[in-house]
Amino acid sequence: MKTVAFLGLGHMGLPMAANLVKAGYAVRGYDLADACRAAAKEAGVPVASDSAEAIEAAEVIITMLPKGEHVVSVYGDLVRKIPAGTLLIDCSTVDMESALKAHELAASAACSSVDAPVSGGTGGAAAGTLTFMCGGEAAAFSAAKPVLEAMGKKIVHCGKGGNGQAAKICNNMILGISMIAVSEAFVLGEKLGLSHQALFDVAATSSGQCWSLTTYCPVPGPVPTSPANKDYQPGFAAALMLKDLKLSQEAANGAGASTPLGAAAAALYENFVDAGSGGRDFSAIVEMLRGGDA
Repeated sequence: MKTVAFLGLGHMGLPMAANLVKAGYAVRGYDLADACRAAAKEAGVPVASDSAEAIEAAEVIITMLPKGEHVVSVYGDLVRKIPAGTLLIDCSTVDMESALKAHELAASAACSSVDAPVSGGTGGAAAGTLTFMCGGEAAAFSAAKPVLEAMGKKIVHCGKGGNGQAAKICNNMILGISMIAVSEAFVLGEKLGLSHQALFDVAATSSGQCWSLTTYCPVPGPVPTSPANKDYQPGFAAALMLKDLKLSQEAANGAGASTPLGAAAAALYENFVDAGSGGRDFSAIVEMLRGGDA
């Protein structure tokens, strides 16, 4: 039974750690926030008194942190304390530069590493159905895969270190653009006297079909499980979508790629978040579009 340290027990990290416990791993979690540590204890996740205790004798260390700077800082501390051969898995969504720096730090301590950002939101984290997009050497991916399978149902090796983040950034750029497109279609349909259900029934079985429509429909009714039926409680918060879209634009600028729709989506979500809606589900942008404030 592998010993796993889990650093970062927030909305995503806690249910992921809980699923590792259910799968039989010896887990020790830690988070800087008192509330997160308390919630972890209630969920049956053993909590260390500090990060040093969490990583003691850990064969695998998983991080789920808010920003790239946090990942680099934690890795910089880890590599001074952990033995060679420890497997480091970062499940955060961060910028490419930070992801590559984390791999460099791991290598400096003779540790294998995988960047493994996730898709599936808090629901997928709780259900253990996340998709993991993984970057790293083949041997590191093979070692990480059984651990990740305890938390997700689709584990994809995307190639070299950093490629997991690249896949996540590209995927979420598609998601942000498609949610705006679906929302605009429903707003237009409303103006034309088309019911939400009629538009859904047509588009869901026609060329307009996409995940943002059929799984996460931004208007109440057609998809009962979508956040639109719960006053747009996340889900996936608009502030996080904006973070990912900004990462896509940083990556595009660095790579010299033209992403005009990605840039437009980032600008729209920035307006939405600046208007005070960062804590709402990202599908709530339909309300801003309906109001003509875009």
